[in-house]
Amino acid sequence: MVLPAVVLLFLFSYVPMAGIQVAFKEFQIGTTIWNSPWVGLENFAFLQDDQFWLVVRNTVYIAVLKFVFGFPAPILLALLINELRHNGFKRFVQSVSYLPHFFSWIVVAYILQSFLTLDGGLVNQLIANLGGDPVFFLGSTQWFRPMIVTSSLWKEVGWNTILYLAAITTIDPQLYEAAKVEGAGKWAQMRHITLPGMMPTISIVLILSMPSLIAVGMDQIYPLMNPANQPVADVLDTYILRSGLQQGYFGMATAVGMLSSLLSLILVIGTNQLSRKANGEGLW
Repeated sequence: MVLPAVVLLFLFSYVPMAGIQVAFKEFQIGTTIWNSPWVGLENFAFLQDDQFWLVVRNTVYIAVLKFVFGFPAPILLALLINELRHNGFKRFVQSVSYLPHFFSWIVVAYILQSFLTLDGGLVNQLIANLGGDPVFFLGSTQWFRPMIVTSSLWKEVGWNTILYLAAITTIDPQLYEAAKVEGAGKWAQMRHITLPGMMPTISIVLILSMPSLIAVGMDQIYPLMNPANQPVADVLDTYILRSGLQQGYFGMATAVGMLSSLLSLILVIGTNQLSRKANGEGLW
């Protein structure tokens, strides 16, 4: 039963790693990876490019914002849903909250454009009706990051809640009954029973979410990026796409991707070690 998954992992995750050598070669369309000449570290010259470090800063900024708001949000939502006593309303809230997960980011981008566009957007029409001036949300460097974080929360918070709700169901109900006998209220039960019972799952999800800090979501950002907001919207993934596929700098794009992957690996290993020291839970 495990063999098909192992074969797929080998074919799509390990075999393509042979392409890493492009980062050290002068690869052009019409040649192969194997007969391209070696150029050493020439493709890493982007480390001296001010534009690259601006892209890194944008990536880190968006990654931190999405982590600070996006990681605790499903935990809080799971705790709130768990306190609902009407099963019908509880299932309704769960369904509504994770339904946006099934929308593609292209669909979400069209929804945002229909709401936030300067000409005829619902939000700008509301602002105009209240006597204010329309705001160019889609082209604003000030509003781009809040738009990315908010849309990410709306789309994924409900889906991520499923894991935490499953973790809550594994907690022994006798613990809550004993806490009630001792006079513990809802807040005390949540703090001393529910949250500790969720900690193993929280630790695993935290470790697995580390690689996504660097890959902040090209499929989310690229449809919303334009020349007006590019100074804050350009991240590592879009930088790799533009350099590699659009400009033909395949070696440099591969070098940037390799450094990004190494940084993700370091984050995973470091988070795993911190998690094991903090509560004894980790992936290995």
